[in-house]
Amino acid sequence: MIEVLAKLGRGPVFLAGEVLECVITFTNPLSASSTSASSEMLAWASAQIHCQFHASENRVALPPSDGSKHDVQAENETVFVPNRGERGQCILSTPPKILFCDLRLDPGESKSYSYCETLPVDGPPSFRGQSVKYVYKLTIGCQRVNSPIKLLRVPFRVLVLHGEATHCPPCTTGQVAPCPTDTLTFSPGLKDYQFPQDEAVAPSNPFLEEEEGLKKDSRLADLATELLMVATSRRSLHLYNISNTRGKVGTFCIFKTVYKIGEDVIGTFSFSEGDIPCLQFSVSLQTEESIQEEFQRRRGQPISFTTHARHQESCLHTAQSSFSLPIPLSSTPGFTTNIVSLKWRLHFEFVTSGESAGTCLVRGSQSEAVTWTGVEQMEVDTFSWDLPIKVLPTNPILASYVSQFSSTNSITI
Repeated sequence: MIEVLAKLGRGPVFLAGEVLECVITFTNPLSASSTSASSEMLAWASAQIHCQFHASENRVALPPSDGSKHDVQAENETVFVPNRGERGQCILSTPPKILFCDLRLDPGESKSYSYCETLPVDGPPSFRGQSVKYVYKLTIGCQRVNSPIKLLRVPFRVLVLHGEATHCPPCTTGQVAPCPTDTLTFSPGLKDYQFPQDEAVAPSNPFLEEEEGLKKDSRLADLATELLMVATSRRSLHLYNISNTRGKVGTFCIFKTVYKIGEDVIGTFSFSEGDIPCLQFSVSLQTEESIQEEFQRRRGQPISFTTHARHQESCLHTAQSSFSLPIPLSSTPGFTTNIVSLKWRLHFEFVTSGESAGTCLVRGSQSEAVTWTGVEQMEVDTFSWDLPIKVLPTNPILASYVSQFSSTNSITI
């Protein structure tokens, strides 16, 4: 019996373009109750990263796949197929790397191997939606002589850094007057970034000796974090007039529309200058998952919406109000592939009075002691509005704290 343990030292979340490092340990355990322990032998072990794509047959129409599907491992099969038995299609994979050949372990002996691979920057992010799924895994295959291949799968999460963020996209509902738009851009390409030739000016720790590859990878992660900080820290006042067909309801204010996952979306309302009383409002933080037209199962099929946070409040006779909606660290930032597009938005719903503000209260008696009470019935109007926002990744170390994946996985063969 041999125990195989795979450990991701930094955590199970990475940015595309980073180097994934996994330490894989093979152990021949020495049992206290065993009287005749013997050496164990493995023929070979190899590792490879792959991304599995799975689509809902009810929502997505994919072209037929040419690849043959292997679900059964033959007794004498020595071909390493990391996605064997997995659902969906393997749309991305790195070259396989051999860890060892002909490993002999004596009782109680262990051997560790370090696997390092740069995550492709042109792949999709990890995503589990209503229509499609993108799942990344590191698969370690090992085999005894004349025995089936055993696979140890280590799932992890990949965040993709996009290159353009737009403030305040124009609203198309016609119910709110948007402010002028402005655009910021930052370099997305970690692979295209040119480091300065003079390494002496680069920040470094003189007390540590780092390999050049690991040093560059660390700087790539720092660069990505800095770009995200710049893209999401700019603030400017954005005012929107909330109105319906009968007049102005109020004003909505937000200071930015570009966020990182883990941040809070904060906005304020002012109803003091409104002509129409607002009885109630709700704000929902949502993602919209849409399939590209050529892959839709039915023409014009509806977009899938997912609500991540919601705020609802009664606001009659309220001059000002506000909301704060957290963007979950476990959520997926916006992205677009040739099959699916994921966008973020704030969805507003307003309930307004069909009467003037003065009729929302009635006088209870004609005596000197006047009691005002709410009306039993009121005519109301409702309308909604959608404000697109941008949601970008965050530091992968922060996202690792709430990841559903474990940094350590094991198997016994």
